[in-house]
Amino acid sequence: MKEILIQVLNFFGLANWVKITTENPPCTYYFGPFLSEKEARREQQGYLDDLSEEGAKGIKVQVRRFKPTELTIFDDLGETDSFRQPVNISSQPSLNL
Repeated sequence: MKEILIQVLNFFGLANWVKITTENPPCTYYFGPFLSEKEARREQQGYLDDLSEEGAKGIKVQVRRFKPTELTIFDDLGETDSFRQPVNISSQPSLNL
């Protein structure tokens, strides 16, 4: 019964999640969903211990209601350079004025 309630809360964005961000490697992790903030806080230490053992640095934690679309997000800043290149989407050459 508890799992069904958590699924319903999560569907509406009302479930609690543990969001952990790390500076090195630059990642965001979501753990959950949980029925209550208290339950999420009780479980967060295990996630922190695992990340620390893996060598993660600059760890920050938030517990609140989220509705993540991805559970792990790798913040690879190197990929943003490709978005800075001008793109010509018309068949005519661009004019540099």
